[in-house]
Amino acid sequence: MRRFELVTPGSVDDCLSALKGRGVEVKVLAGGTDLIAQLKVGMLKVAAVVDLSGVAELRVLEGDARRGFRIGAAVTARTLERDAKLRAALPSLSESGALVGSIQIRNLATLGGNICNAAPSADMAPPLLALDAEAVIAGAGGRRRVPMASFFKGVRQTVLGPDELLVEFAVPATGPKSGGAYLRHTPRRELDIAVVGVASQVSLADGVCTKVRIALAAVAPVPVRATAAEQALEGQPLTSQAIARAADLAVEAARPISDQRGSAEFRRHLVRILTRRTLTIALERATA
Repeated sequence: MRRFELVTPGSVDDCLSALKGRGVEVKVLAGGTDLIAQLKVGMLKVAAVVDLSGVAELRVLEGDARRGFRIGAAVTARTLERDAKLRAALPSLSESGALVGSIQIRNLATLGGNICNAAPSADMAPPLLALDAEAVIAGAGGRRRVPMASFFKGVRQTVLGPDELLVEFAVPATGPKSGGAYLRHTPRRELDIAVVGVASQVSLADGVCTKVRIALAAVAPVPVRATAAEQALEGQPLTSQAIARAADLAVEAARPISDQRGSAEFRRHLVRILTRRTLTIALERATA
């Protein structure tokens, strides 16, 4: 690994000062589970690394089902997995955190790191899309909010500018009679990355679906919403037939590739299966 300067800011403003004018020569370090590995193999070559561990604001986790949640970019996957309020209100996000690597990795890996790494298979991205979350980004001109559906620009590419910092995620209240779920398929049961991941979130009123979101991972260069499937369900009772039809429509949003971990055809099949399963679980949770 090449030598680099280590910067240890104590606030978001300090972070922005450290990033200013350095462009691609500087990277931020949250948990380091991706960054350190990339530095070791020479995938990245940087002059400086900004360590976020001293910035308390990035670890905020507050809210509830009624108010929604603020989740700091440096909140760990293990915290998402274990926080009781989050598990009850946002089970899909909690489930995605529980699937990241080993316990040791989850104690280091952060929500912001998983998102900013912008891998197509990122487990924590689909739940954030399905929850209509927004990324809160700090820069020299102040703070701006970006819907998660617009955050990703390509493989390992996001809307973040070189002088900007992801501070937190704003997750709106899901409302009564809402439920969500996240599932993925991996070749191994543990310690693997998703061949396909699907998050579904549904809201009901008087037995009818008033809102639904379906988000897919590892089937396109960026996480995507299955909008045709969503539109087919909204305003309708969530019958098994309607869910099956939506699962078929979700396949249309997928643009998978074939690689050593699965063919494009296999990934389309998984989209159909996992969409049906996550919608069924979300419906059960919404009516519990």
